[in-house]
Amino acid sequence: MPAKLIKGADVAKEIREEIKKEVDYIKEKHGVIPGLVTILVGEDPASQSYVRAKQKTSHELGFYSIQDTQPATISEAPLLALIDKYNKDPKIHGILVQLPLPKGINEQKILLAIDPDKDVDGFHPTNVGKLLIGNPYYRPCTPFGIQELIIRSGARIEGAEVVVVGRSNIVGKPIAAMLMQKAPGANATVTVVHTRTRDVAFHTKRADILIVAAGVCEYVKGDMIKPGAVVIDVGVNEVGQTADGKRILKGDVKFDEALEVASAITPVPGGVGPMTITMLMKNTLQAAKVHHKL
Repeated sequence: MPAKLIKGADVAKEIREEIKKEVDYIKEKHGVIPGLVTILVGEDPASQSYVRAKQKTSHELGFYSIQDTQPATISEAPLLALIDKYNKDPKIHGILVQLPLPKGINEQKILLAIDPDKDVDGFHPTNVGKLLIGNPYYRPCTPFGIQELIIRSGARIEGAEVVVVGRSNIVGKPIAAMLMQKAPGANATVTVVHTRTRDVAFHTKRADILIVAAGVCEYVKGDMIKPGAVVIDVGVNEVGQTADGKRILKGDVKFDEALEVASAITPVPGGVGPMTITMLMKNTLQAAKVHHKL
């Protein structure tokens, strides 16, 4: 029997409806409107698309939203001054700098300049540290979305063998830290495998929950998956275009093979992707509530 599809678009819609209700409530009850600024440097088409999607979602949810676009020629000092301005702006609760930044700008320096209380991406070392010790302020958006997908799919995380393929700072490390915590939606036994792991398949075949963020198209094949496992495919790889110019995307899991082995699986596209922006909005709402002590 083919695996059940875990449709991130449906789960994201459900969470956005929950966020909208809460935004409407705190606006009416307390006069608080969550504020988000997205800073885009340059004209990278993919970055422009991501930022448009973030702005569209924030407007739909009733946020106070600013799109601040700067030329690719901007230097580090004025960009740091811009972040400082938004750090001090009481109407802004979340600051997001769209990556990558143009050459010549130190991304780490820019991210460190964001007030940790407004770091709704969850990348600031302060927030990473809080996550690791089990006292998270903001969870990084993609791992946060992965955790919600697993929980809302009905899969049992507590006591499960979870294998994470990939050790990036954006996905692999934080999702491993989140799922091993002594907390609801966690308490798993987590193994992380990567490019230096001797026998990746040995580990993946033990996984009750397999999270694949390898960055390699169709890296995990069907015979690497435990029968009945829940598979979360984080990969997005463009492999071509249709006749009408639409991108053809594949994940880091060989989907057709995995479909016959797993009990549930996220498709690509339409799986993890829609969750990331939604969890950014959830973090921004949280930032507004914390700022106003709600």
